Amino acid sequence: MFDSVWYDNLSKPFLNPPGWIFSPVWIILYGTLLAAVIIYSIVITKKSKFFGYVIFTVHMVLNLLWSPVFFVLHKINIALVIVVLMDITAILLIRKFFSVSKIAGLILIPYFLWIMFATYLNLEFLMLN
Repeated sequence: MFDSVWYDNLSKPFLNPPGWIFSPVWIILYGTLLAAVIIYSIVITKKSKFFGYVIFTVHMVLNLLWSPVFFVLHKINIALVIVVLMDITAILLIRKFFSVSKIAGLILIPYFLWIMFATYLNLEFLMLN
């Protein structure tokens, strides 16, 4: 499904990392997401956690959509919209998790920074190609 010929022929952004870096980074970042959700879930609070779960679900759906839109459908412009929506939902997620547990919110900061980097890459791919 992944069209490596298409990707290999794209003009790459200046800060495009080598391909091998993505798997270990995503494994670590998904671990931080899981840790944040677990902490958010077990913290005893009178605040409703429902909205946090909704934001997390929407964010993860967007996260799952991005790769096939970019790598399979080759829709760099639509992928950019998706990653910008991921940025917005990540900010909302950090704020909501932080309001319940400072640790849960802070754990998401590296993930957010990586998503912002992904936004930069996606925008550069669009402008260069």
